[in-house]
Amino acid sequence: MNSESSNVEEPAPAGLIVHEVDGIQEYNNKLPNWWLFTLFGSIAFAVGYWYTYEIGHFERSPFETYQAEHDKNVADEAARGGTVTAELLLAYSRNPDKLGKARETFVSTCAQCHKEDGSGSVGPNLTDGAWIHGGKPLDIHKTINEGVQGKMPAWGTQLGAEKTQLLAAYVLSLKGTNLPGKAPEGKQGD
Repeated sequence: MNSESSNVEEPAPAGLIVHEVDGIQEYNNKLPNWWLFTLFGSIAFAVGYWYTYEIGHFERSPFETYQAEHDKNVADEAARGGTVTAELLLAYSRNPDKLGKARETFVSTCAQCHKEDGSGSVGPNLTDGAWIHGGKPLDIHKTINEGVQGKMPAWGTQLGAEKTQLLAAYVLSLKGTNLPGKAPEGKQGD
């Protein structure tokens, strides 16, 4: 091979468009069909997935499925005699079936002081962000379970462990709904 033959440009095959950028020539090659099928199939799948889970809510999303399974496992562990955890109380506070039972208990035992909606009368407003004895899940459970001397009875002995847990979960579900009622009492943001 001599140096003259290496500098000779080959003519473009007939019918193909040649692009030239900075002296580099390129043929206009068609993308393979399998590649185009994969691209457009992925786009169609993404649109269908987005519509099914995010817009139409026809199915529970993978995160919602995971959360429901996780909450069930935590509740099952507690039912087997496990200790009360913040995670358990939060799981109960997201479970509509548990909250329905807990609401009945709340109305029969707590509504006299906190009103049926939790906005407070004699007792503090449970829907705002201020908490006298702490607004963390375990603080709320402890307050319900052990009571407050001279202000609130210890409901744990009267209701039992399960109803006390459900009641704490219900109060957690009220937290942050900010219903008009009694003025905030206690520390903000707990």
